[in-house]
Amino acid sequence: MEPSSSRPTLLERLSALLTRGPEDRGELLDLLHAAYERNIFDADALTMIEGALGVSDIQVRDVMVPRAQMDVVHVDDSIDKITAFAIDAAHSRFPVIGENKDDVLGVLLAKDLLRYYAGKDFDLRDMLRPAVFIPESKRLNVLLREFRVSRNHMAIVVDEYGGVAGLITIEDVLEQIVGDIEDEYDFDEEAGNIIADQAGRYRVKATTEIEAFNEAFATAFVDDDYDTVGGLVIHLLGRLPKRNEVVEYEGFRFQVLRADSRRVYTLLVERMAAPHTVGG
Repeated sequence: MEPSSSRPTLLERLSALLTRGPEDRGELLDLLHAAYERNIFDADALTMIEGALGVSDIQVRDVMVPRAQMDVVHVDDSIDKITAFAIDAAHSRFPVIGENKDDVLGVLLAKDLLRYYAGKDFDLRDMLRPAVFIPESKRLNVLLREFRVSRNHMAIVVDEYGGVAGLITIEDVLEQIVGDIEDEYDFDEEAGNIIADQAGRYRVKATTEIEAFNEAFATAFVDDDYDTVGGLVIHLLGRLPKRNEVVEYEGFRFQVLRADSRRVYTLLVERMAAPHTVGG
């Protein structure tokens, strides 16, 4: 009987090829996509893995809420004004400023407003949590680690001159990995794509098809270049919008309520008042 050959069999060579560790991120992504195509995991899992790999390449300036779009509370505002603003903005945390947006005094948690309505002593300055300041160039993976260690959920972003450039939350970072994160202000899946509020406005899922929007609002928007309301807003702006950006079209005002660097999720839609004309 002849001794067995020391040369690897075809099966062993194939196994070594498939189990060999990737040499760079590009090769790793190729393997992940090949695994997805073989139905080893689904598209959501692939998206999360790619997001986790990508956060080290993203800087805070790429995903922050810009200064002009920051929802802030003025330290001298009345409690009733602050509460009404918090309800309308629908955030859980607000930077509190003094003279201007460069003068950030701290962060107010919306839940702390309950103290006032529970009849307890409330002094806005005493209720402020310390603000965390970070540079625009910080990488998201580093920021996420700092958020986890410090248990802060918001940071104020400053430019190279020390001025406030914007803000970023832990949700903004996590959405780069897992996509949109649902919270108490998001849609109930059973509620439909278009929900009216008490002010006569509508929260509309960006994935709502143009045909469905036309039916709901008696409009005649064409869908030659886009299929959804989110696609319409992107088309009008010529780019992916940021949170709170506004665009007007055909008598409607579209405000972006939720978006990240990859897609739009929720819009606030309202009919614009018809222009007043003088004479007959």
